Amino acid sequence: MMRASRADPRSRAAPASPPVLGLTALTKRFADPATGARTVVADFELEVAPGEFCVLIGPSGCGKSTVLSMVAGLEAPSSGSVLVDKVELAGTDPRTGFVFQHDALFPWKTVLANVAAGPRFRGAGRKASLDQAREWIVRVGLEGFEQHYPHQLSGGMRKRVALAQTFVNRPGLLLMDEPFSALDAQTRQIMADELLALWESLGASVLFVTHDLEEAIALADRVIVITARPATVKEEFVIDLPRPRSLREIRFQPRFVDLYEKIWSCLSDEVRIAYARATTAA
Repeated sequence: MMRASRADPRSRAAPASPPVLGLTALTKRFADPATGARTVVADFELEVAPGEFCVLIGPSGCGKSTVLSMVAGLEAPSSGSVLVDKVELAGTDPRTGFVFQHDALFPWKTVLANVAAGPRFRGAGRKASLDQAREWIVRVGLEGFEQHYPHQLSGGMRKRVALAQTFVNRPGLLLMDEPFSALDAQTRQIMADELLALWESLGASVLFVTHDLEEAIALADRVIVITARPATVKEEFVIDLPRPRSLREIRFQPRFVDLYEKIWSCLSDEVRIAYARATTAA
């Protein structure tokens, strides 16, 4: 079991604190053989506060992952800006961590070497990197598996390695693109609980992409509903459920059900639009 502070992370940041992340008129176009250009993201505006857990949800293919790729510096915006700590992003930023949908582990490295890779790349010495890696391996519940290789681990265990691999670098901004979508329902719930414990201990700001509305509400301080492509912010909802949260219990609270109904009412129109486009194209 992971060790974590149980304080409400939102209490660590004053409301007037400047945002860790600011997106202004963010737009992304890709070349399209039929039309010349296809707009995937249009005039996207968002701020994420220090220590905030912010979740993007929208229909499949709406452009959520493209937004995340621009925030990570993996894609350049066609127009608009990405500010991290009030500085315009130019390429990748060492203060930002990214947990991908599929594990980005080195298959030829052990668990210990995978987790130590980040500190080594950032200039830490071998002993310091291994010490940090061992600490985070314990924190994600993998003590005793240090010398195992990724192919020897279950899907949930590999995801724990991926979390340790990211958190060991103590990112100020954590980006997560449907990180638990490939897991079975039970493992997914356990991993979400453990993610919250890690986040509370680290105090990072999080921008998390999911298709799962229950997961979005259970994790978030704020849920952002995204339109069908091109992606833009349709509406945002403050999730005023108390922390710390147990995902197994919080779904039965009347306020959770109320939030689910309100957000789904907003989201379902965009899902229908995206579905109609997909069936027409087919």
